[in-house]
Amino acid sequence: MPRSKFLLIVLINAALATLAATSTRAQSTPPPPPLTYNKDVAPILQKHCQSCHRPGEAAPFSMLTYSETKPWATAMKLAVQQKQMPPWFADPKYGHFANNRSLTESEIHTIIAWANGGAQEGNPKDLPPAVNWTEGWAISTPDIVFQLPKVFHVPESGTVEYQYVIVPTGFTEDKWVQMAEVRPTDRAVVHHIIAYLREPGSNYFKDQKVGVFFEAPPAKEDDKKDTSALPSDFLVGYAPGQTPEIMQPGQGKLIKAGTDIVFEVHYTTDGKATDDQTKLGIVFANETPKERVLTLSAVNGTFAIPPGDPNYKVDATFDVLQNVKLAGVHPHMHTRGKDFEYRLVFPDGRKETILDVPNYNWHWQLWYNYTDMIDLPKGTKIECTAHFDNSADNPENPDPTKTVRWGQQNWDEMMVGFFDLVFDAKMPAKDLYPQTAAAVPVANN
Repeated sequence: MPRSKFLLIVLINAALATLAATSTRAQSTPPPPPLTYNKDVAPILQKHCQSCHRPGEAAPFSMLTYSETKPWATAMKLAVQQKQMPPWFADPKYGHFANNRSLTESEIHTIIAWANGGAQEGNPKDLPPAVNWTEGWAISTPDIVFQLPKVFHVPESGTVEYQYVIVPTGFTEDKWVQMAEVRPTDRAVVHHIIAYLREPGSNYFKDQKVGVFFEAPPAKEDDKKDTSALPSDFLVGYAPGQTPEIMQPGQGKLIKAGTDIVFEVHYTTDGKATDDQTKLGIVFANETPKERVLTLSAVNGTFAIPPGDPNYKVDATFDVLQNVKLAGVHPHMHTRGKDFEYRLVFPDGRKETILDVPNYNWHWQLWYNYTDMIDLPKGTKIECTAHFDNSADNPENPDPTKTVRWGQQNWDEMMVGFFDLVFDAKMPAKDLYPQTAAAVPVANN
């Protein structure tokens, strides 16, 4: 036999032997154990989901236990595949956020594999210790709770105009807030709530009675060109997906002695009459903070979105008048909101995009809090750009045949770029904005 043919036969036999051995080992090696709730899924839910998916919170079902979670395994799989849950809409190319609730690819694959494997429970010994959630609050137990003085009856159907209630704090000395949270007693009919602060001497609703519901008076004839002015004393808000105000150690929001709280509540009917009596919980700082936090905004209320326009652009800017730091941002639009971007223009001309939300979802009103605060030198501009889809292709659009302007209801529109500024607690807040804007706030949000 020729040597070349002999070598070929040897090589073929060796390859066949190797293949047979590999096949034997594959048959004898057991498959990896299936992923389980206790070992693999529960840690993910504790980190990303249970803050909302637990009794008394906004989510429609609880994920605190296996028995509560298993029936939703298929729905969870689809939600994470499509990246609909947890809600997080920031383009990862811009900014680093401390409250980023999005799942990693590994976590997504874990939930999918768990659902595909029969959503097994696993060994109870693998279950991590339960998170000690504070029942009824997402903050620590409040030092003081303010509640709407009366129950508000939400009808079965129809439009409910924005409701306002003034509640005196009774504070005889200045108070520094470390945490604050607004909680409706019936979330199903609450679109949003904002607790504003009305300091002594303010003209903000100065002629309204305290302790009763009322609607904001209509804009004056000479104010109709732009009714978008917002109060510059925002304490805390509530909307689906919006987290409480929790300041970092050494920081706080100031409530001056004699201040009133102005609750702004936007109720929406859902086919069933019900009652709500929203409450506000506050945790005070243990000591006077070195830095003050103030929520301000860049707003544009002069737009008129043409009928059918699929990509209408609206800009707003805010001039930074002192050296401050930026802690977080919060874009706000309604049903036609398409995308939203924040940029900084520094005094030396340098520009930086700090948040891009390419697919805005008005059902989730999220704050984006930076891992490291951004230094804003005096003279910096905060620029915001939003686009609106008023076309028939927008499934959320109530009426693509109408010109859309600023307004309070969901079928109207808003363009607001909220942000939290952090600065020396000794500096007067009025130094951050024109005196006229601070002195005469208008309640339109």
